Parts: sequence; structure tokens; C-alpha cells
Amino acid sequence: MTKDHRRVDYQMTQEVLLDDPDFLREIVERVVQQILEAEMTEHIGAAPYERAQGRKGQRNGRKPRTLRTRVGTLNLLVPQDREGTFSTRLFSRYQRNEKALVLALMEMYVEGVSTRKVKEITEELCGISFSKSLVSSLAGSLDTELGAWRNRRLEAEAYPYVFVDARYEKVRMDHRIVSQGVLIVSAVRDDGFREILGVEVADTESEATYQELFRSLKRRGLKGVELVVSDEHEGLKAAAFRHFQGASHQRCQVHYMRNLLGMVGASKRKELGADLRAIFVAPNREQALRIASSVADRWRGKGNEKVACHIEEHIEECLTCLAFPESHRRRIRTTNGLERLNQEIKRRTRVVRIFPNRESCLRLVTALAVEQSEEWLTGRRYLDMEELRENRHFEERETNGVMLMES
Repeated sequence: MTKDHRRVDYQMTQEVLLDDPDFLREIVERVVQQILEAEMTEHIGAAPYERAQGRKGQRNGRKPRTLRTRVGTLNLLVPQDREGTFSTRLFSRYQRNEKALVLALMEMYVEGVSTRKVKEITEELCGISFSKSLVSSLAGSLDTELGAWRNRRLEAEAYPYVFVDARYEKVRMDHRIVSQGVLIVSAVRDDGFREILGVEVADTESEATYQELFRSLKRRGLKGVELVVSDEHEGLKAAAFRHFQGASHQRCQVHYMRNLLGMVGASKRKELGADLRAIFVAPNREQALRIASSVADRWRGKGNEKVACHIEEHIEECLTCLAFPESHRRRIRTTNGLERLNQEIKRRTRVVRIFPNRESCLRLVTALAVEQSEEWLTGRRYLDMEELRENRHFEERETNGVMLMES
């Protein structure tokens, strides 16, 4: 009988992982070391032993450095240069998130709300036992850094597209476990890059909460907002209309679709989803409304008055993006741009499960937001904003032309 080599390879891999606990740590250690070497090559403009005309310095050995991670302690050799100008960006970015996660677990144990397993995990991560004073010291230094980021000045000339999303985490407060809203605001700047503008943890998602959040963002320099993208939360919309006068609101099409699909049975969801997608891909508002009217009539004819009325009353809230450049619409019609950050938050908070206090929750979410924002600002341009500027000029010319004819 022939062997399934794929099954054999899989079994061998499993045995290696189970028999050698250092297997994953060694892989991570090797990858991180390669990143350090690549950073030094970029810094001096030449690989080891390479004779390059553009060389900006010389290597000067390596210095030992340990990095404590969730897979164990990594023993690394950090490259040095003769001038002493090389400084890796790796440790500060990596440890900021590690510190926030470890501190959350530490606090759980110190406050006596966790289990023996949490103590084992945190001591493995930290390499030492810990006390309340150690936790307080570590939290203080990290909170100072993260607080400065949350209160930084927003430097872009304008932030035309603003996205607001909220998720909920469990937090222990006054000997009770309560749900706290994690509010995240991101934006596309006038240069086409994305940036996370603000992170807050609040008791509720209310108009007052969003009023204070938007007021804080404006004090820090948020301006030039043309479109706010969010779910249908009435308090959020009211606060946005008050603080960003002249801006439009785009209801997230994904949130809307989920809400509407919940009104029909499982057997009808595929058909309704196709109808909604036909509305959302329409090239202009007029055609989208015609399709929506036809869809509403068809579902009313099937006896589903609730779906028909919902489409007639709320579908226009999802079509605001059609007033903006066509190449932008796919990325401004939903809050999906924040989905990756939300997934990472969920992955980390699942480890903690219940935060020992609100500060612990804010610390971890902020650390993740800082990393995501840095990736966006140093990565590829998200949108070509020249098309939006051209649209503005065209609309201004049309408005001036109408005013001249009327006068």
C-alpha cells in the first residue's frame, strides 16, 4: 500500500514541535536576527564584505541583546557601526506591544483576579517574578509614551475621509465585570496616506461620548473633513454633523447589509444579499435609487414589508460615497479599513479575556493602534487624492456658473 507522504511529513512536524519546545523560538530568533542584519545593510548602504561606492559607514562587530517574547527569550546579536549611528527600530516597536500585553496579564495576577496559569505565563514572558511596585513602574513608563501619542498634534493640512468604529471589551470595575466601548478613529489624509487619529475607552457609545472625542480631535488639529464613515449609531451621527459642519455621512454598507440580512430567514439571505450588492455597485445615485425601488417592490410582493420599508427609508444613507471619485468609492463605502486592526485587537484581548481595569485596556489597544498607524504612514499611499481635488474644482466652477446665470 502506498504511503501518503504529506501525512507522514505532517506527523513528523507535529512530533518535532511537541518534542522540542524551543523549535518555534529558534525560528523566530533566526528571523529577527535576519531583520537586524538587513537594517544594518540599509543603514550603511552595503552588505557584509561588499565594496560599494555608496557605502556610508563600516560595520564594527555585534553586541549581545536579549528580547523577551511570547515564544521565549531570544538571544540576538545587534550589529554595530564604527560611528555609533546605527539604531534598530525593531525593539521599540515590538516591545511596546509585548509590554502592553504582559502588563495586562501582570495586573490580572497582582489584583488577584486570575489563575495560577496567568502567573506561569507572565513569569515565562518576563523571566522574573513581579510585584505591585514593578507593575506600577512598568505601566507608568509605557503610559507616558502612549499618552503622548494619543495627544499628539495632527499635522496634515486636511483629513477628507474619517472612519469611526467601535468594539467592546470586558473590564473589571468596582468589583463588577462591565462592557466598555473601545472607540477608534482613522482617516485618509490629504496626501493619500492613512493614519489612526484617536483611541478612547468609554462607558457607553453615546452622543456625549462622541462629542468629547471629536472635540478633542479638533483641538489636536483635525480639519478638512468631507466624509464621515461609520455605522448607523444616532449619537455618533449627531456629533459628527455638529462638529464637522458641511461634511457628509456614509453609513457602512457592510453593517447595513448584516442588519438587513438578519431580517430574513437563512434560505432568503443569498437572494437579498445579491439584491443589495446590485444597488451598491450602481455607477451613480440616480441609478442606485431606481434599483433600490425595484428591489423594495419585489420584496414587498413576497410579503416581506419590513425589508421593503427598511430599504426605502435607509438605503440612501449608504449611497453618499457615490458623490465622491469613482476610484475612491470601494474604500470609503465601509469601515473595513479598520478591520485588520480590530482583528489584531481581538487576537490579543482574547488572551486577557477580562481586563483588570480600564487603563489596562486602553494601554493595549493604543499600543496596537500606534503600530498600525506607523505601518500605514510608512507604507504605500492608500488613495490618489488628486481626483478629489479635481472634483472640488469642477463643483466650484459649476456653482459659480449657476450663480452668474442667476445674477
